[in-house]
Amino acid sequence: MLARKLSTSAAWAAAVVMLSLPAHAQKPIKIGSSLPLTGGFSVTGQKHKEGFELCIKMINDRGGLLGRPVTLIVSDNRSDTETAINQYERLINLDNVDVTFGTFSSKLTFPVSSLLARNNRLHPVPSGGALRIWTQGHKNIFYFQQNAAEYTGKTLVQALKEMTGKNMPKTAALVHADDFFANGIRAGFLGEKVKQPGSDKIVADMAPGFLAASGIKVVYTETWPEEGFSDWLNLANSIKRSGAELVIGLTASAEEAVQLTRALKTVKAQPKALYLSQGTQVEFEKGLGPDSAGVLVHSSWDGAVPFKGLLSGKPYANQDFQRDFKKAFGRDADEDSAIPFAVCQGVEQAIRGTGTTDNAKLIAWLRARTPGNPVKTVLGDFSWDERGLPHDRPFLLVQWQNRKIKYVYPAAGMEGVSPIIYPKPKW
Repeated sequence: MLARKLSTSAAWAAAVVMLSLPAHAQKPIKIGSSLPLTGGFSVTGQKHKEGFELCIKMINDRGGLLGRPVTLIVSDNRSDTETAINQYERLINLDNVDVTFGTFSSKLTFPVSSLLARNNRLHPVPSGGALRIWTQGHKNIFYFQQNAAEYTGKTLVQALKEMTGKNMPKTAALVHADDFFANGIRAGFLGEKVKQPGSDKIVADMAPGFLAASGIKVVYTETWPEEGFSDWLNLANSIKRSGAELVIGLTASAEEAVQLTRALKTVKAQPKALYLSQGTQVEFEKGLGPDSAGVLVHSSWDGAVPFKGLLSGKPYANQDFQRDFKKAFGRDADEDSAIPFAVCQGVEQAIRGTGTTDNAKLIAWLRARTPGNPVKTVLGDFSWDERGLPHDRPFLLVQWQNRKIKYVYPAAGMEGVSPIIYPKPKW
């Protein structure tokens, strides 16, 4: 088919529309999303778009949904909050979409969540882990990743404790972007109180913090502005002077992760472990090459994990997704394309399960999922608590080894696990 011969994102978007609108078809099911296709979040935004597009195309290739074709409408919010809000209002009120997919980043998801809740719209979130999003009392929201950002650090300290023994780092430097998601991860590591923006309402008290609870002393912290920061060498020198054995870099993008890692190499900082909140993307390895060796990153997905999902009512595993993604786009899938694909799987299962696109019924169906009767995706099984956060989904810890991402933790009961490299190889 023509769509299988096209490899660019633009060609794929055209193919999705062509496949979705046969002349004899019933009225299509319209799904809309506002994504950051330009601006600071554009790399991930483009990958989210590809994940959505691939899933919609495959649904249409298999006969559509409820006997109807599916169309996808994606608008570019330019990584801007006000634009994202306006675009979701347009999707609902002018484009009359049946269902919405969420956007990327906590920064954009937080304001969008209130809009979709007011409109009683299902809100499946691909990327938006800040706990402040999940403590507003919204009943229409569902997170298709592991857990809130504030709990991310627990995976790292548990992994270090279990896998390094007596050689566990004793000191840490924590540096981060002034970003919704990064601030959330920091709160968990350092044991801060989490407040709702614009109020004194405390939604979580993270004391004493995952580092302190593990006996790791914080010897240096620093925050850089969300946009326009360039003083990476001075930051790296400060980290080096601290003597920290564990360096935690909470960046807002893969590009920032590359810049921080390059700077640490330049000043010859040699921590036992370097952990970053971004860096699973192929762009990270391309930017660093062999200098990526030993870098640890948390993840919601890994290609080696044999998650068993469903698509169009039939088994569709993680490995199937990777095969189809590479056939479509000519490169390997990564976390940022797998997550939106999982969102699409979950919504498709809800529509099939209810036999309708009525948002109230879709919300009720997803809320009724349990660990024994979950949504099944290429990210694994999902059911959610009253906040919309998933049940029993610990973060994965991956590590760059020989210029490839390797899944290293948790190991118990999981396939495809590689031994961790520790201490990190010296530059």
